[in-house]
Amino acid sequence: MNTTTASTPSLPINQSDCQEVKVPVSLFFTIGVVSLAENLLVLVAVICNRNLHSPMYCFICSLAAFNTIASLSKTWENLMLVFIDVGHLDQKGSSEKRMDDLMDSLLCMSFIGSIFSFLAIAADRYITIFHALRYHSIMTMRRTAAILGIIWATCGVSAVLMVRFFDFTFIMICFIVLFLVSLALIGSLYMYMFMLARMHARKITALQGSGSDGRHQQGGRNMRGVLTLTILFGAFMVCWAPFAFHLIIIMTCTTNPYCECYRSLFQLHVVLLMSHALIDPAIYAYRSAELRHTFRKMLACSDWRQCCM
Repeated sequence: MNTTTASTPSLPINQSDCQEVKVPVSLFFTIGVVSLAENLLVLVAVICNRNLHSPMYCFICSLAAFNTIASLSKTWENLMLVFIDVGHLDQKGSSEKRMDDLMDSLLCMSFIGSIFSFLAIAADRYITIFHALRYHSIMTMRRTAAILGIIWATCGVSAVLMVRFFDFTFIMICFIVLFLVSLALIGSLYMYMFMLARMHARKITALQGSGSDGRHQQGGRNMRGVLTLTILFGAFMVCWAPFAFHLIIIMTCTTNPYCECYRSLFQLHVVLLMSHALIDPAIYAYRSAELRHTFRKMLACSDWRQCCM
């Protein structure tokens, strides 16, 4: 909003001079296609490399799958908008409405699934660092599969309910509360892990004698793992928080011109949202030497069946 209108007291509260920011459709398609390719590469890499068959990478695969869903849903939704603009689809048609609800459900599913995947990854990392001797008895692959099944079932049901009853204030409140509570839980767990990891690192540094080098290297790996998850969580916050705040604005601020100005940036918020699926695989590749090696092997291999052997 420009300063002249903002300072005019006679401006009606339900009007705004902020024009909606338009993002080229080509940008949406570019981000969607690239992020889709990246996340599929992560999924195939984890499946092909037996060294990555562990609970943590299963949860990372789940996060990549939810990112893939987000990329697909937003790319398809923008494709539908292009067809509507050229007159090949009826914006008010029943089939188009059902397709739009499906796309919104998948997007909500991706949003909720990303949060739950981060919670699972954080919990797995906590057990890895501070209960290392009992890790394999606690985090078995069967238990990991059960956790993933619960996550996907919960996200699927929640997404359908949220889109079906989104006009109800209670549903919107539940959506926002879930987001805020999950962020608080993840943030608290990361802070707690950092504090304990630093305490362990100091104790290891103070130790003398044989074996201290190995414990020091293990402490360094633990801190590196926590740092990687913190970077992933930070990227999630930056990319998804504006969209979540947009939902809060829709629910609590319907007439204020400043809120209208924020809502005019919706397409930029969607670009950030889609960029999350683009950023995560780059973080995996940068922070994981095993994944980088697998990516290079896959990209240089002419026969993918041999690459997965």
